[in-house]
Amino acid sequence: MTENNFYSGAGVNRAGPLRPDADWVRGRVTSSDARILPIWREKNLIAFADGSQGEPRMAWITAEDAAALADDNPNIILLGEREGTSFFAIDLSHLENPATVPALSHGMFVGLRDVGGMLDRADGALLAYAKGLIHWHERHPFCSRCGSRSDIKDAGHVRVCANPDCKTSHFPRTDPAVIMLVHMGDRCVLAHNRRNPQKMFSTLAGFVEPGESLEEAVAREVEEEVGIRVGSVRYHSSQPWPFPGNIMLGFHTEAISTDIVVQESELVEARWFEKEKILNAAKYGLQLSRPESISRRLIDDWMHDRV
Repeated sequence: MTENNFYSGAGVNRAGPLRPDADWVRGRVTSSDARILPIWREKNLIAFADGSQGEPRMAWITAEDAAALADDNPNIILLGEREGTSFFAIDLSHLENPATVPALSHGMFVGLRDVGGMLDRADGALLAYAKGLIHWHERHPFCSRCGSRSDIKDAGHVRVCANPDCKTSHFPRTDPAVIMLVHMGDRCVLAHNRRNPQKMFSTLAGFVEPGESLEEAVAREVEEEVGIRVGSVRYHSSQPWPFPGNIMLGFHTEAISTDIVVQESELVEARWFEKEKILNAAKYGLQLSRPESISRRLIDDWMHDRV
């Protein structure tokens, strides 16, 4: 593998040892070059070169504007530093209509999935990082051990239970999932997932279960979803996937059986595809995974013998 997958490679120093230093964090967030990346209801602030039709790029606001817009949620979360610039994230989901807010008028809130593949790679990774952290905080306001309120600490990278008898620390969660291209010779298995309204064919995927190795998860998911048994399992690469908070662990795996039995609760259909048909997908009207997805990377590398 010669380059990062999309949504990785943000190029920031995450400044882990400095997060507990409130004075240092305060100094960085109030510096003139601080950039605050706002999230509104799972969407990122994006600026476009020409209205809503031009090239998308990452947009941000100043710390002063962020403080004015924060309402009763003043928490600004440290992402890290890149080339001397400090980046933070803030959740502005309490705003009813951000389009009417002058401080946000230079951009619009857009789903990252809609523009991610067109963004600068490092900026797209930074927006994914911000989105993932905000998503976790929004869903974990209370301690999962005792049910009390939890408070943000360490510049947004831990929540601590406010109950003095508990004080449990909770850290941002990323759910591991395996994603794999099953192949045999010049054929591979692609499937149309029931959750996707478009007739798109992609690789198989599923979450890793407790007490299970990644290789075991690959074999189990393939057999559950399409009834195929696999042999060798080879790691390819990984991809942060902030939809909402996963890390996709990519593999190539060799099939040792060929009959497909579709798990209908998950898939609409699954088929063996010849390499020639995938190479000429447009000719056959075959819609493949999004170009920025690790699913597509697995397919492309197999097609061009980069396995």
